[in-house]
Amino acid sequence: MTHRHEGELVVFLIGMTINRPWRPDLWLPVFTAMPGMLRELSADPESGLLGYRLTLEGLNPTVIQYWRSKEELYAYAADRSARHRPAWAEFNRRAAEAPGAVGIWHETYLVDRAESVYVGTPEMGLARATERIPVPRGRNRARERMAEGRTPAGEERPA
Repeated sequence: MTHRHEGELVVFLIGMTINRPWRPDLWLPVFTAMPGMLRELSADPESGLLGYRLTLEGLNPTVIQYWRSKEELYAYAADRSARHRPAWAEFNRRAAEAPGAVGIWHETYLVDRAESVYVGTPEMGLARATERIPVPRGRNRARERMAEGRTPAGEERPA
């Protein structure tokens, strides 16, 4: 299986580092803020969030998010009526009180082209966030799926 998606695609990674695991009073509020934001975004089909998944690197969680556009990602981050702004303000307040106890990081990628393959896996990742389709004939290799001028599903890209 592979994915199909037309149009802009943004991959947004956001994570936290638990630098003082023995101080859950400092990092747990940061950790518990994210599920509420993800519920809020997932409940609103107009938010621009296509999907997400949570990963762990040691104790440190990372959320991989797939967005329809960078404008929608930025709009959510700036929306004063959404959960993000108060959570960010609270993080900054706590960080000033206990520097280095917990960290936040993010990376934003504007994706021109994406290739994927899923063999023997449940629906996940980009295919879950967009559309999961069988690998088209003649597109069995990553190089073929990533070919210039082709969509991930193998159709010609409009000029």
